Amino acid sequence: MENIYSNRMKNVPRSFIREILKVIDDPEIISFAGGLPNADLFPIEEIKTAAVYQFDNHGKEILQYSTTEGYPPLREFIANRYNEKKGLNITKDDVLITHGSQQALDLLGKLFLNEDDFIAIEEPGYLGAIQALSVYTKNFKPVKLCPEGLDLVELKDVLEEFSPKLLYTVPNFQNPSGITYTNKNREKIAEILKNHNIYLIEDDPYGELRFEGEDNVSFKKLIPEQTILLGSFSKIVAPGFRLGWVVAPEDVLENLVTAKQGADLHSNYVGQRILYQFLKENDLDKHIINIKMRYGSQKNSMIKSIKKYFPKNVEYTDPQGGMFLWITLPNNISALQLFDKAIEKKVAFVPGDPFYIDKKNVNTLRLNYSCANEKSIEEGIKRLTSAIQELII
Repeated sequence: MENIYSNRMKNVPRSFIREILKVIDDPEIISFAGGLPNADLFPIEEIKTAAVYQFDNHGKEILQYSTTEGYPPLREFIANRYNEKKGLNITKDDVLITHGSQQALDLLGKLFLNEDDFIAIEEPGYLGAIQALSVYTKNFKPVKLCPEGLDLVELKDVLEEFSPKLLYTVPNFQNPSGITYTNKNREKIAEILKNHNIYLIEDDPYGELRFEGEDNVSFKKLIPEQTILLGSFSKIVAPGFRLGWVVAPEDVLENLVTAKQGADLHSNYVGQRILYQFLKENDLDKHIINIKMRYGSQKNSMIKSIKKYFPKNVEYTDPQGGMFLWITLPNNISALQLFDKAIEKKVAFVPGDPFYIDKKNVNTLRLNYSCANEKSIEEGIKRLTSAIQELII
């Protein structure tokens, strides 16, 4: 029966992190592997109150089918927040509610990519995007990430040689590296893209989680007609709702609506109503401040431990927000090899391999700091240091 499966699934990698989570299902393991928000920060009581209110007052309505675009007040909340926080000029009609950003990526792949089309992507890049878009094409063209953002020379070369339809970016506290594009880098990227027939995907699940520094300009502000902006409630409220959104030019949004109707008709309507009730009755900014304070403290603890214990020839990023930082080992050490050593010492991380298109046995890895307390972070870094030292020749 092997030949019965479609060709498109042959290119799709399994989720590396989901496979790792099977390996590290051990309460003694300190995990820096997941990309999970800290469950201690979920507003459980407030969401429970919102749910009770909706069922008591609108039970029949919220259990019915709804529109594909999503609950209008929720879409208006998203649009107004962007206008206030990012200086955009959008309305609810520019917003489509999706089952998380992951569905948005799937819909964009379905909408734009034929089997032979090219897509440009950051390197290292978000493995969830690589997995979602691999369903539609195997032609990924990586563009190297530098401390200030995309390598502009590589970007120009990829655009000229391959004419990709899409450029996928996570410009704020990038997953996996933690890097944030500078405003200057964004402005130069915008100028370059204006001369090409291409859409930039600005995937921004972490942008509100800045605990140091100043906010950066959105690509949606710089090149609105060529930017497709993705967002999510997963990192700022709770991922269990599986609710995200797309902000896109009118013609793109119309086609995304059609694609979504073929997928699921509409996103979880009960969740949309409960979530909006929560947002209406509570101060989201105050809630996000609590998240940022916790993550900032945990990041600082991890950096402090890295400086204290890691060998001096191990490099690391120091993000101003988000949930991840990026480690570069000496060239002779494979992160996959280190992973096996680390598991023996009861500490886990994500090796860098799945974040690259064509590279194997790389010397990079991702650490997540959002779900471990300061004591566990220090102990985990000590264990990881011991594993690294065993591999250093």
